[in-house]
Amino acid sequence: MLMAVPIEHVIGLLLLLTAAGLLAGFLSGLLGIGGGGVLVPVLYEVFGIVGVPESVRMHLTLGTTLCVIAPTVLRSFMAFRARGTVDMQVVRRMGPWIFLGVALGVVIADRASSSLLRWVWVVFGTALAIKMALGRDDWRIADELPRPPRLEGAAFGIGTISTLMGIGGASFTVPLLTLYGRPLLQAVATATGLGPIIAIPGIIGYILSGWGEPGLPPLSLGYVNASALLIAPLGVFAAPFGVRVAHSIPKRALELAFAAFLACVALRFLVTLI
Repeated sequence: MLMAVPIEHVIGLLLLLTAAGLLAGFLSGLLGIGGGGVLVPVLYEVFGIVGVPESVRMHLTLGTTLCVIAPTVLRSFMAFRARGTVDMQVVRRMGPWIFLGVALGVVIADRASSSLLRWVWVVFGTALAIKMALGRDDWRIADELPRPPRLEGAAFGIGTISTLMGIGGASFTVPLLTLYGRPLLQAVATATGLGPIIAIPGIIGYILSGWGEPGLPPLSLGYVNASALLIAPLGVFAAPFGVRVAHSIPKRALELAFAAFLACVALRFLVTLI
């Protein structure tokens, strides 16, 4: 049963969701990520405060986060494409395999426990934090993208893991493309073209898999909650500012800060599992 929340807590939660939405949108434009890395831990705590049962709390967090980031990554994609920095050939090559990976991710999430989904975040969130802390934009494996089926297999994996983490996939796509010779800005822009292919089918999957599930809060459509309606417009509003900054300043300091944030999130989820 959901607990009554005092008015001061409601105001605090609204302020927290507002800040998270703005930050998620800004990061979507700046780093090419969908903002899920920010929203997942915030929504997980928010849903815990209002009494969502642990058995559905992580599922609801992931589905709602994908609903928030869908319009954000679409806005970022449109902004980057208007500047001519999106490689649509890569989007067309990776897109179908991303979609298939999302389909598998939804099936796994439907059958997975909350603890398993948190373990996914612990493992891959830690890996992303290490990559952001230690990775360099000039690292190269080759100057050309890998031939089939290697790139397609990577896209499939990105779709699956991103769906299980509630993120837009750019945290994996951007380093993949830069390792194979694509300029950072082009990699970031191209990743925004793949984000909607993860978010939109993922939303549908989480709605269907959570349909009729007991313990969900009011205004939930399956594993997607209406709180997304508050956060999503804020993300859409902030995304172009991130794109503007991405074209003007180095991002190393922000990458290090985001790495520290991801490490804290992974540690928080680990604590809930011990």
